[in-house]
Amino acid sequence: MTSPDFIQASCADDYDPNSMPVDKARRFIRDYLNPVQATETVDLKAALGRVLAEAIQSPCNVPNHDNSAMDGFAVNSSDLPSEGTVTLKVIGTAFAGKPYEGPVESGQAVRIMTGAVMPQNTDTVIMQEHAKAENGQVTFGAGTKPGQNRRFAGEDLKLGQVVLPVGHLMRPADIGLIASLGIGEIKVYRRLRVAFFSTGDELAGIGQSLETGQVYDSNRYTIYSMLTRLGVEVIDMGVVRDDPALLERALLEASQSADAVLSSGGVSVGEADYMKTLLNQLGQVVFWKIAMKPGRPLAYGKIGNAHYFGLPGNPVSVMVTFYQFVRDALLFLMGQTDARPAPLLQARCTTPIRKAPGRTEFQRGILSLSEEGEWTVAVTGNQGSGILRSMSEANCFIVLPESCGNVEAGSTVQVQQLEGIV
Repeated sequence: MTSPDFIQASCADDYDPNSMPVDKARRFIRDYLNPVQATETVDLKAALGRVLAEAIQSPCNVPNHDNSAMDGFAVNSSDLPSEGTVTLKVIGTAFAGKPYEGPVESGQAVRIMTGAVMPQNTDTVIMQEHAKAENGQVTFGAGTKPGQNRRFAGEDLKLGQVVLPVGHLMRPADIGLIASLGIGEIKVYRRLRVAFFSTGDELAGIGQSLETGQVYDSNRYTIYSMLTRLGVEVIDMGVVRDDPALLERALLEASQSADAVLSSGGVSVGEADYMKTLLNQLGQVVFWKIAMKPGRPLAYGKIGNAHYFGLPGNPVSVMVTFYQFVRDALLFLMGQTDARPAPLLQARCTTPIRKAPGRTEFQRGILSLSEEGEWTVAVTGNQGSGILRSMSEANCFIVLPESCGNVEAGSTVQVQQLEGIV
């Protein structure tokens, strides 16, 4: 009888010593990937989520002039007192976009706003909080260093400097950065084309009445959503029944129209699972099983020039294998040269977990910050690979490495946040 102190693992516990370790499988996949080469030029507003095919170089210095880092008074450092106070005459004001014209002589100061051009002959800004202005004069004491609160031309970016390299995945901050350089169009790699389909006679479409033994095909909807998040061109090929001729036709059609092909189901060891035989006939199989849970029956290979990922049929396994293998592979195919799994963080696990050494496990967890400022994590409950609710409730994976055994409550574990990869 299972101890109530442990969350019962629910995927098949038939660990296969011939399964490939997770890290080795990731390396194998990467070695076989050939990123797309075709490019196109897009408007900057349409560049979010695209991958740069040409480095962005700064056409100017940023900022293009010495300017003030804060509101205050622009002075020449020769007027800074070494002790006591000094009073200078305020001769004007410099605004951002409206500089003060004319030189500033010794004994003079200019009221200046953040971002405004440093007036001629000034090199230091006195913070307004450290100064007292009245009757056209400003008084301040010692303590400000020469050059303080002044930003130099080219301090952020210098003329000709590479701002973003080839292979960079465009994020919102990158869009603004490029816009700040006055660049309105960029060259990116073309969108990756990804075809996918579900397999299985037991699958019913939404809107149909379920017959005995049937389930609704949720995998196509999660896969479609995960692919859409990546910004690829999605080709939904529907459901393909467990018929070798139909599966062969689907694989050939998908491989001729897409850069990558994904299927869910049909990669385990059941009598009706024909995919392995077909892949051996049509292309190349690199590996078939991964030493992980959930998601052990994961296939990777090639059909013609298309990369093939055979995902398991269980809904949770589909998502776990996609996030741990397929997502980064697709990003690399898109041209993102530094695509890698999300980093692992440490948290205290409040839930005991039963685990046998020998494979990597990805438990679904809820990560939270305690009142004491400590990150804690608990499993979402039943970890069955068919319980999609466990993914919906989770905000992280609890990653338990191959060498790890049972986890006691209070132990430190590694977690991988879902936000940012999903």
